[in-house]
Amino acid sequence: ALDKLRFLSLTEPEQLGDGDAAKLEIKISLDEDDDGTKILKIRDRGIGMTKQDLIKNLGTIAKSGTSSFLEQMQKGGDMNLIGQFGVGFYSVYLVADYVEVVSKHNDDVQYIWESKADGNFAVSEDTDGEPLGRGTQINIYLKDEAQEYASEDKLKELVGKYSEFINFPIYMYASKQVEEEVEIGEDEEGEGDEGEDDDYEGEDEEAEDDEEGVEDEEEDEDESPTTKTVTKTVYDWELLNDSSAIWLRNPSEVEDEDYLKFYKSISK
Repeated sequence: ALDKLRFLSLTEPEQLGDGDAAKLEIKISLDEDDDGTKILKIRDRGIGMTKQDLIKNLGTIAKSGTSSFLEQMQKGGDMNLIGQFGVGFYSVYLVADYVEVVSKHNDDVQYIWESKADGNFAVSEDTDGEPLGRGTQINIYLKDEAQEYASEDKLKELVGKYSEFINFPIYMYASKQVEEEVEIGEDEEGEGDEGEDDDYEGEDEEAEDDEEGVEDEEEDEDESPTTKTVTKTVYDWELLNDSSAIWLRNPSEVEDEDYLKFYKSISK
């Protein structure tokens, strides 16, 4: 989808758009619905699909090949069956019971395709979801036994393993720990001060004797820290595939092992 848009924009630059819409990228994030189901979201800013594209590219396969594919997998078939049935996209149902595909093409409004891999699907105009602008987002509602894919570390591992020859940036909305200086509240500074006034009540002579030490105490208070360091969790988009594609690197920097991996990737 990203390649299609890139090539199309060479002759029709307006198809690419401006600002964020012009960024040819893939974004991955994790979410959770109201009942606690983990949702894996994968979004691209590619060419997108019209309503007819969704029906043609996803609906037809849903009716023809999915049931047979899942039946064979339940009988202990291996992953090579995906190629036999022509249902590469439908391997997603090995980890999900329900999938949504939201897509926006420049020539159509935004639509959402939904299916539970039971041979049925629905396509409708998406009026409630977040506007994509252009591109496609897949929402994968993970099964209970597939919760490992709701782990940031697991997703980073998979992207690192299979994205080596993808010439588009892949970002993940990931968490990280950061340290931050915050002001110490007045309640923290004043702890232990209560009751001090009573100690001096009616003790004029002692108060006079202590006047000499007041200035020193005030100096100590001025030197006390007014801030403290706290650690908190923040979320931001993290680039996962920062290495250049093999054909963009200097030949002297490419090892024989890199060529071997590349040949294997294109001969699958």
